[in-house]
Amino acid sequence: MMPDLGKYADAVLSSYAVSLGLIVALVVLSILRARKVRSALEEVEARVKKDG
Repeated sequence: MMPDLGKYADAVLSSYAVSLGLIVALVVLSILRARKVRSALEEVEARVKKDG
């Protein structure tokens, strides 16, 4: 159930939407960055094993 926000409903709801969008973007970017870093780490480890 949503509380009555009166004349501020548009501002409050748009703020929630923007905040939620930014949080989702941060999560997605973090996951993509983690995949990139993991791939680079695996490449370095493979190179070390090959040379070692």
